[in-house]
Amino acid sequence: MSDSHSTPLDLCVIEGDGIGHEVIPVAVDVLLRVAPQVQIHPMPAGWDYFQQHGTPLPEATIQKARECKAVLFGAVSSPAYPVEGYFSPIVRLRRTLQAYANLRPAIHLPVPTAREGVDMIVVRENTEDLYIGKEYTEDDGKTGVAKKVITRDATTRVTLLAYELARRVGRKKVTIVHKANVLSQSDGLFRRVALEIAAGYPDIITDELYVDTAAYWMVKDPNRFDVILTPNLYGDILSDMAAAWGGGLGLAPSLSLGDDIAIAEPVHGSAPDIAGKGIANPTAAILSVAMLLRHYWNLQDEANRVDQAIRNTLAEGDFTADIYREDAVSTSQFSQHVMANLG
Repeated sequence: MSDSHSTPLDLCVIEGDGIGHEVIPVAVDVLLRVAPQVQIHPMPAGWDYFQQHGTPLPEATIQKARECKAVLFGAVSSPAYPVEGYFSPIVRLRRTLQAYANLRPAIHLPVPTAREGVDMIVVRENTEDLYIGKEYTEDDGKTGVAKKVITRDATTRVTLLAYELARRVGRKKVTIVHKANVLSQSDGLFRRVALEIAAGYPDIITDELYVDTAAYWMVKDPNRFDVILTPNLYGDILSDMAAAWGGGLGLAPSLSLGDDIAIAEPVHGSAPDIAGKGIANPTAAILSVAMLLRHYWNLQDEANRVDQAIRNTLAEGDFTADIYREDAVSTSQFSQHVMANLG
């Protein structure tokens, strides 16, 4: 991490597909307003790039991301059917760069779609579980099989990050989510390792829930959660559930961290149904930039400025169509109001 306010910082910017082309430039403008020392390096990836060049993630993009050590990733479209040569660029990028911990906060914002009091962070292991992509069919295509992998090393590093994060930002409780009662060798290992490490943090309350029970409580009383620690698949699902209480996916940022890498990413997807209409919500992209400033570059004042500008804009009633359709503002109008609130 860098603690310099003047040293040049490099950022690999991947707009991707769909509304990534609309919200990422807004986030970059906000970033440069508060941290003008950042050097922007645009690079391609995504479904459109795949259709033109035969790969969704060129090696040059991976190399630039590795050099910059920080990435702002927009959104990519992915087909719901197998396409030879295509793979998820963001999943491949996370694994290649070993951005092993995904942070997904869900915090109450001044919008009518949010739940009062919600303030949690889902910390999700980001490099293994069912998302390693080891799938095959057998029995003449009648049976599909996917390989689930949980390792001690990956669980150790994501658990340490979760507890260190909790301690650093003043969180009081970590809930370990798993399904060890059924998956005793994989989730069971995750549970055992996480509890071993948790014992070294007596100042933080540790509890655990089966993933189905966690889903129940996420719906019934999301305020019971502070930090959630979970394997990859469960974290993917629970963090989207949490985003609903935070106001919706248009407000949901994320940051994937490794030992010396960070990937900031809004989680709303490419939204092809609204792409090009000028109504996309840039809040998630902007808040992802704030997470990058806070948790990777250690630029706390700059991150706070961005967070406050978003809060002030929303408190003024400037909502894009995903939040409130009546008198909704456009992407451009919302962005102008955020910039004005930055001062």
